[in-house]
Amino acid sequence: MISNIHVWYKIQMSGSFSIAIIDDEEHIRRALSRLLNSVGMNTRSYASAQEFLAFYKNRYPDCVIVDLQMRNFNGFELVTCLRQLGVKLPIIMITAYDDPSMREKCISAGVDAYLYKPLDDQVLLDAISDVCESHH
Repeated sequence: MISNIHVWYKIQMSGSFSIAIIDDEEHIRRALSRLLNSVGMNTRSYASAQEFLAFYKNRYPDCVIVDLQMRNFNGFELVTCLRQLGVKLPIIMITAYDDPSMREKCISAGVDAYLYKPLDDQVLLDAISDVCESHH
């Protein structure tokens, strides 16, 4: 399933990453958790941005993967909120919609990587490794 030994090695050398997965679609949360757990990452899933914020208060994971299009409080709003609070953790935005203007808006707001669904396993693992390395 995962062929890139380099990503696995970087993850093993740096310890297990703690990843928050925020998506209102349960099957996406489950699939991402299975993938990330299979390479030694610790995951915690949330069905909404509000649920994530209620749980984390002042201690945050090593990286957040968040869906852009969610009901009530979307991924962009979460990024904006976290950055306004001064939270500098790596954020990977995922979306099913290819909208270059929204991509630019998210990057400007502080998103570290912007990926399109369906996600390629290796592209996601590389993005996690890259954004976590750049923040440590």
